[in-house]
Amino acid sequence: MKTKTTLTAGLKRLGAAMLIWTIGLSFISTSLLAQVKGVKNIVIVHGAFADGSGWKGVFNILSKKGYNVTVVQNPLSGLKNDVDATLRILDRQDGPTILVGHSWGGTVITEAGMHKNVVALVYVAAFQPDKGENTAQWAGSLPNAPEFGILPSDEKGIIYYSKEKFHAGFCADLSKEDADFLFASQGPILGESFVTPVSEAAWNSKPTYGIVATMDKSINPQIERNMYKRSKTKITEVKGSHVIFASQPEAVSKVIVEAAEKN
Repeated sequence: MKTKTTLTAGLKRLGAAMLIWTIGLSFISTSLLAQVKGVKNIVIVHGAFADGSGWKGVFNILSKKGYNVTVVQNPLSGLKNDVDATLRILDRQDGPTILVGHSWGGTVITEAGMHKNVVALVYVAAFQPDKGENTAQWAGSLPNAPEFGILPSDEKGIIYYSKEKFHAGFCADLSKEDADFLFASQGPILGESFVTPVSEAAWNSKPTYGIVATMDKSINPQIERNMYKRSKTKITEVKGSHVIFASQPEAVSKVIVEAAEKN
């Protein structure tokens, strides 16, 4: 009998402790969100030859500031499929959202950004085609750097980034160790993605911010400037490689926060 009473008392204490812990977590979460000005939801869309893991630095910075951050894992199997993957995440947001896209992800957010939850767009060293345009026509609008290493599509129509040129061409401002990991986890992309035109261009009707990576060897930085100037995007230039989000997470986060606070 004594054992049963002791067990019951112990369970009550455990239950009370768990309740206090839950309330504490809820309070911390609510307090963080209360500190966020403007839009609280951030959705990030990665580019080709990458996955969402490279955005950990930006995720950590924004999360600590109280933002609700979600990183889309693109299948990289065609514009429609990547847009659909992004729309599924946008459907789950509880209100106004800043949509961020890197490289190929810029093409994806251009179309997916028409979603009702999206209030502003952030392009990070990204493509920004207009309605009826495709990624390839912008990618080829100026000469590539010698370090450029995107390979022709293979027999299955899939495009990879060259191992020999990956570090210098994709992420020169990261360590070799980090570059090796990014290469090993790269997401190859279906080649036809680059020639599929976008059906809508959200930047025509929504506030837009753009980061030019001035040391980019995968997209000519002048191409980024040309696209952003055409769309009257608010431009921020940051010294860094194509993966500016990984090498300069503070600078990239700053632009995202600006978009969130002003919209």
